[in-house]
Amino acid sequence: MEPVRLQAPPPLLLENLARIRALIITMGEMLDQAIHRATEGLLHRDIAASNEVIRGDAAVNGLQAETRQMCFTTVLGQDPPARELRELLGFQHMSAELERMADHCVNIARIARDLADLPPMSEYVDIPKLSQLVATQVRDMLSALVVHDVEEARAIAARDDLINRLYHRLVDELIQLMSDDAEKVYQGTKLIAACQNYERIGDRVTNLAEDLVFLESGEIEELG
Repeated sequence: MEPVRLQAPPPLLLENLARIRALIITMGEMLDQAIHRATEGLLHRDIAASNEVIRGDAAVNGLQAETRQMCFTTVLGQDPPARELRELLGFQHMSAELERMADHCVNIARIARDLADLPPMSEYVDIPKLSQLVATQVRDMLSALVVHDVEEARAIAARDDLINRLYHRLVDELIQLMSDDAEKVYQGTKLIAACQNYERIGDRVTNLAEDLVFLESGEIEELG
């Protein structure tokens, strides 16, 4: 008796998957740039950088809409096998997460504009370090996606604890600064909101790591 041979996915399905994966990578690259520019706007009172982030969000939204449409069209029109269907579902969720992460960058950029005419508050405590940790998480997650590295995705998710600890320390420091000087309450409140947005980006990187595990193994794994 001859062994059963699995039929290869049709070329059009593979082309669609490759296109969708490329869209996800592009969204991730745009997010990386948005984090960088939003942080520049916040730290250097660079209104032009902040406006660039806000304007650029439309392009991210457009890529997310294109990804979602391609996923739906491929599922309905190509009748994909189980593995390819899993990839499509995973990519659709990834695109939604990346779009929300870009929204967090917009929030930071708007906070930066609100603070642009005010003096710095204790050199913005350790917000540059928080931003750097988050940006590294995003870049490393993109690299793991490109090479299908599930173990690296798990390791990246495990590093989210560093972001959470730094976030809580920054909030405590900002609250103390506001307690010591009532004139800093407005700035401190805004900076806490900025920190919250960085922390949420980090949480969503963990969601991307879970998506990659699902993509490659079919297992739903809680990494947070």
